Amino acid sequence: MNLARVIGTIWATQKDQNLVGAKMQILQPVDHNENAVGSTIVAVDTAGAGPGEMVYYVTAREAVIPYPAEMACIDAAIVGIVDWVDIYDNN
Repeated sequence: MNLARVIGTIWATQKDQNLVGAKMQILQPVDHNENAVGSTIVAVDTAGAGPGEMVYYVTAREAVIPYPAEMACIDAAIVGIVDWVDIYDNN
């Protein structure tokens, strides 16, 4: 799983029939300190996240698992909304 911040929403008038009704969000991946890392991605939102929220997402084959349509063409999916992040120093 990966952390990201929701920075936008994608609206599509036409899409694959298995994605009709799916909400697609633009994510900025972040590290554990909430610093941006890498390029933005688009993910199907299965958790109901909103703009500015911290989320965790999965990619690749696992991205289809939380979505109700079995044959959907999904590369990334939001699977949860982060309430907070605790970082412990082991030193």
